Amino acid sequence: MNKYTRIRQIGEGAFGKAVLVRRKDSSVQCVIKEINTTKMSPKEREESRKEVAVLAQLKHPNIVSYIESFEERGTLYIVMNYCSGGDLYSKINERRGQLFSEDQILNWFVQLCLAIKHIHDRKILHRDIKSQKFPRKISFGTVQLAHTCIGTPYYLSPEIVENMPYNNKSDIWSMGCVLYELTTLKHAFEAGNMKNLVLKIIRGNYPPVSPQFSYDLRGLIAQLFKRNPRDRPNVNAILRKNFIMQRVRKLLSDQDLADEFSHTVMHGHKIAKALPPAPKPSADPARKPAPGPRPGSANKRYDPAAVYGAPLNSARRSLGDQKKRPSTPGRPVPVPGQVDWEKKKKERQELEQRRRAEMRKRVIDMASSQSIV
Repeated sequence: MNKYTRIRQIGEGAFGKAVLVRRKDSSVQCVIKEINTTKMSPKEREESRKEVAVLAQLKHPNIVSYIESFEERGTLYIVMNYCSGGDLYSKINERRGQLFSEDQILNWFVQLCLAIKHIHDRKILHRDIKSQKFPRKISFGTVQLAHTCIGTPYYLSPEIVENMPYNNKSDIWSMGCVLYELTTLKHAFEAGNMKNLVLKIIRGNYPPVSPQFSYDLRGLIAQLFKRNPRDRPNVNAILRKNFIMQRVRKLLSDQDLADEFSHTVMHGHKIAKALPPAPKPSADPARKPAPGPRPGSANKRYDPAAVYGAPLNSARRSLGDQKKRPSTPGRPVPVPGQVDWEKKKKERQELEQRRRAEMRKRVIDMASSQSIV
């Protein structure tokens, strides 16, 4: 840290903070994320170092650039470029009800799509897309360093709040939340408390977008908010839409366009093969029992089950592993000692229904104590 002069703190999370600094040798301003690693287990500290190495590989004009990282006295420091123009959340608040033009909205959204495409093509999920993380460039943080479930509830997908398996389509839902926010200056799903917010997200109902915006834009928002993840388009499909591609061609040169769209998964190469050395760990502080990480906190790989309970598909897998008897027409009544497969099937369905009801009740009970400001 002796290379930098602190200016002011600009953000803080459960396990770290962001500080605006100035390099002493060039007077260039940067942002340093300070992560307290003393609260992490040895395995979590090692995973954080590996994820920082992955972060260093993300080179894209719409992603905030990584500069360097190092460790000192139990703290991991990540140095990033400073975006002085502010974020979309601030710009939305400054509008005071006056809507953005569709031209401006699509220009911003296309830049967001290009940034997300860059990480999805490399099999990386963002998991924390929101207007606060999108200045002119999207701020990308690792799961340990950036994601807090309860911290950003407006952008959570239905599969996450229902404790179901999730993939890159959860990022697509969050992108829909940002696009809706740009067109209406409001969150798509709002409520006075967490209980009602969770229910609104699960149902997927949101106030309609003003008809002053084009059919294409309103239709895209509807596609991004499909409750079933499989029905949502991936980011490459979004970018190939005619009215979106027109914007892409204005932002990218012919060479950049060819580079971006000549592949979907980095030409089959694994990003881990070219990783730079991870930050060199300093001597660990005196060992003492570390407090257990909180569910959904920033120092732990996000596990929906830790926040919302056991996923439903665990019961489905365990029951599905049982050997099923082929169905035959006119099956005779089971003899003593023989497995009644019809009865087993009915019991499995009832078990799934009970588990779903219990899980939803846990979600609502857990969330009811949280309030939305």
